[in-house]
Amino acid sequence: MDRKSFLKTLMAFSAMGTLSSFKLFTDNLPIQDRKMPVLFTSHGNPMDIPVDRSERAFWQTLFELGTDLKSNFDIRAALVVSAHWCTEGTFINISPEQKQIYDYYGFPEHYYDPVYQAKGSPAIAGEVKKIVPDVKETTDWGLDHGAWPMLMHLFPEAEIPVFQMSIHYYANPEYHYNLGKQLKSLRDKGVLIIGSGSLVHNLRLAGQKMRNNDMTPYGWEAEYDAWIKKQIDERNTENIIHYETSHKLGKLAAPTPDHYVPVLYSLGLMDKQDEISYFYEAPPALPAFSERSFIIQRR
Repeated sequence: MDRKSFLKTLMAFSAMGTLSSFKLFTDNLPIQDRKMPVLFTSHGNPMDIPVDRSERAFWQTLFELGTDLKSNFDIRAALVVSAHWCTEGTFINISPEQKQIYDYYGFPEHYYDPVYQAKGSPAIAGEVKKIVPDVKETTDWGLDHGAWPMLMHLFPEAEIPVFQMSIHYYANPEYHYNLGKQLKSLRDKGVLIIGSGSLVHNLRLAGQKMRNNDMTPYGWEAEYDAWIKKQIDERNTENIIHYETSHKLGKLAAPTPDHYVPVLYSLGLMDKQDEISYFYEAPPALPAFSERSFIIQRR
């Protein structure tokens, strides 16, 4: 069913005036002909939020990727697993209106000027609850800076409904990877799932250099980045899941799980027939940081 047919069906239900008919329809989202890709992307850093795409290659790359995705896929909604929504347990946001959250502090006033007014998708978010009953529904969140700064370049018109799923901060890595696997069916129903984080993210070490206006890498970032890319390319999921012990730099690259584990959701959603390609892999703009980003899709 294409988007036009989908909208006609909804109009028919509206004319019937039967909420029960609409619920029955959304309980069984139609299968699409093409399996939706999966993204793992950096969301950048707050310092780049007011920077124009013409001055920031990463933003421009996201814009071009979004244009390509909209041209080739019928995206019904986007689900973002953001490094900046960490909870005890896993939550899904079912609000029809997505509050924009400026969860960064101490920046000049113009850093809080950008507006991204995306709608949510309660019906599609509810599908997550059906697939994984232990996931809790909430309306208490919105789009944090792990989501909207990236989305405002990927989908600048905010025409794609979007909602977030939280990261269970205290769960082990296997939990995140297996939860991603459980959500695979959403790829057949027009849901673009985005893991938003960073394969290298050591805020303490980054801050040590940045306080002295030093933006040069430490040097170990490139070693770990090359290693993790190799693991992803070779689909060595055990090494990726057990990142804290599978490489000597694992704990240095990801001293806290929040920015790393979104990649486990993205990789958990992958099928054997999928291919991985990197849409951004430039050297990091900050020390102790990575912007390596990739797309998983059927060829």
